[in-house]
Amino acid sequence: MSTEPPGGRRPGRSRPGSPAPGHGRPASGPGDRRGPAPGPAGRYPRPTRDELAAAADRILPDLIAPGLDVLFVGINPGLWSAATGWHFARPGNRFWPALYRGGFTPRLMHPSEQDELPGYGIGITNMVARASARADELTPAELVAGAEALRLKVARYRPRWVAVVGVTAYRIGFGRPKATFGAQPERLAGARLWVLPNPSGLNAHFTPESLGAAFAELRQASTEL
Repeated sequence: MSTEPPGGRRPGRSRPGSPAPGHGRPASGPGDRRGPAPGPAGRYPRPTRDELAAAADRILPDLIAPGLDVLFVGINPGLWSAATGWHFARPGNRFWPALYRGGFTPRLMHPSEQDELPGYGIGITNMVARASARADELTPAELVAGAEALRLKVARYRPRWVAVVGVTAYRIGFGRPKATFGAQPERLAGARLWVLPNPSGLNAHFTPESLGAAFAELRQASTEL
């Protein structure tokens, strides 16, 4: 079976080197971003209830490097991600399938493979660093502060595009109450801005197919400019 993304799109250009270290306390212990080791048949253990509870307010390190093509920006880490050390790790989150359907990766990747993304010109960060069970636990003030922190981060690492996954968080954090999905008229520290739907499984307004199509639009734009 072919592993080429739908429509024959290829992933971003290969980049040498490894991603820059994240900021804050790693989710899986000091200096360890690998998360749990796989068990039999490559299966990863599910975090226990106690492990998830202990992950609240933990900081998940960024997956970032200078000069990326696209820096994806989540709202904030969920408890599952904070417990494992992997971005968008909760089963049912559709970020990784959308990344593949959109043509950013040559195959469907597991969250544990996240360190391969900078090689495709892709990084991941969050508007708010602290983990919570739900994004709606964040305050508007946290989102506004997170938008400013993101601006400073973008100024430092200089990605070409910044893609915020969550229009409500974008509207609040950046003070753009009428913002819609897609390319935004303003720039962020020189980077082009794009707003994507939230890939959470709780977002019933988008199917896996429509999410993939939204990611594919960004993919096309990022290769044209």
